[in-house]
Amino acid sequence: MVKLILFIFSSLQYFFLAAQSVNYATTSNWAVQPNNIPEVLLPYLKDTTNNSKADVFYVYPTLFLDKKDERWNIPIDDTSFRKKIIDNAVRFQASAWIESGRMFVPFYRQAHIRSYRNLENGGREALLFAYSDVKAAFQYYLDHFNEGKPIILAGHSQGSTHLTLLLKDFFDGKELQNQLVAAYLPGIGLKKNEFVTIPLMTAPNQIGGFVSWNTFKRRLNQEKFDMWYKGKAVVNPVTWNSDKVAERKTHKGFLFSNNKIYSQSFSTHLIDGAIWISTPHFPYRSMAWTMDDYHIGDINLFWEDVKLNSKERLNEYFKNKISKE
Repeated sequence: MVKLILFIFSSLQYFFLAAQSVNYATTSNWAVQPNNIPEVLLPYLKDTTNNSKADVFYVYPTLFLDKKDERWNIPIDDTSFRKKIIDNAVRFQASAWIESGRMFVPFYRQAHIRSYRNLENGGREALLFAYSDVKAAFQYYLDHFNEGKPIILAGHSQGSTHLTLLLKDFFDGKELQNQLVAAYLPGIGLKKNEFVTIPLMTAPNQIGGFVSWNTFKRRLNQEKFDMWYKGKAVVNPVTWNSDKVAERKTHKGFLFSNNKIYSQSFSTHLIDGAIWISTPHFPYRSMAWTMDDYHIGDINLFWEDVKLNSKERLNEYFKNKISKE
């Protein structure tokens, strides 16, 4: 009976929401556009060299977490949720790519976190509904903004889920793959052969593929690791290859909530489908002891590493392009 009620409730919600498609011609339905950059990003935008050369399409992770909220998807115009997206995901994650090109971040009707553990009872529909917004936003971006520029895709967690589907719909074995610089897909478990023509990149200057990683403490949350990540695609987000260990001195830096970047903070260890890091060395390291794992920090723990690698891949893309002309 409970499953039936959930199914009826979710079906009614999707029927209502589907009748109200998001208009991505409206600037307010984007968290970030080239002519609408939130103030939280400005401190990280010091080099605008790549703004005219490439684009970044970023999709934020699951922030719809309230266990008491019975809805499957958050409304597009929820103002408090929009603020959370900009103050958290955009500030601490999207900022790592802000110097790699013009940035586009669509608001979308995100699926509740419970969706992942209830795929057969409304979760799958909720995630696919959220993806339909991301897909519509990307199509609008292609039709009105891209103009043939190279594209970097970046996401985390649920954002990486949606970008995986986007890669299959728009890039995998299709002409648009020629414009793909790289897809950064941390925070989910992806098969090594997830795509037909888009490879897992295992070199720091490789282009046209994807990278993924999932961050744990040395003492693994074994249940979570076994359920979601064991045996999945992974690279070391410091060396950007399959190195088993990246020593602490090679870590470029993580962005903390005080807006400071702490370099050489921890060593990074590659395991079967994920990574684990040593306890970070920085003034507030005691906070790390209370965390079960570091999923929430998949990007900002490697913020400077991601920033520099994104630029390296973009430079390689243009080198290749010149050599072919």
